[in-house]
Amino acid sequence: MPVAAIVLAAGASRRLGQPKQLIAYRGETLLARAIRMAEEAGAAPVLVVLGANLPIIRAAIPFNEAIPVSNELWEQGIASSIHAGLQAVDAHAPQATGVLLMGCDQPRLSAEHLRMLIETFTAQDAPCIVTSVYAGIQGVPAVFPRALFPALRSLRGEKGARSLLAQPLCPVITLPFDGGEVDIDVPDDLAQLK
Repeated sequence: MPVAAIVLAAGASRRLGQPKQLIAYRGETLLARAIRMAEEAGAAPVLVVLGANLPIIRAAIPFNEAIPVSNELWEQGIASSIHAGLQAVDAHAPQATGVLLMGCDQPRLSAEHLRMLIETFTAQDAPCIVTSVYAGIQGVPAVFPRALFPALRSLRGEKGARSLLAQPLCPVITLPFDGGEVDIDVPDDLAQLK
């Protein structure tokens, strides 16, 4: 029972002042690293939602098996990228039982953590959300069942999947993600990559 991955990478990184997708970390870009980890964790297919700086990112990233997805509406917020990703899941993985939603800016993320999310999800008999928990909050990466695709499609603007975790429509299983709160948003965050 495959779980597709949607890597949300359409933002303009305005506060950072450069495309975070292309920042180098341990010999690869943050986006290439996110794609590799999703693939190593067993997600299939891996769909990469792009928007801002699309030509530069497409030229710089080796997508290999991953499928780039263009989100023309990326400026409307993260919900539009989730919608674009789900549309691509329907097209490329209609048999997927769930979707792993993740960003590309959590440098402490590991393929092992993603694999645990997917394996925990596929081991359940009934639809559930399997989410990461860090710094006292639930957030991405998280696996959402197909039953919640309509709820994900109803998100608007900057309202991301975390809002579905606040008032879940099905059981939620949490897995600790040490360092999940570390992400790259502003220039000072680049020190976290050392």
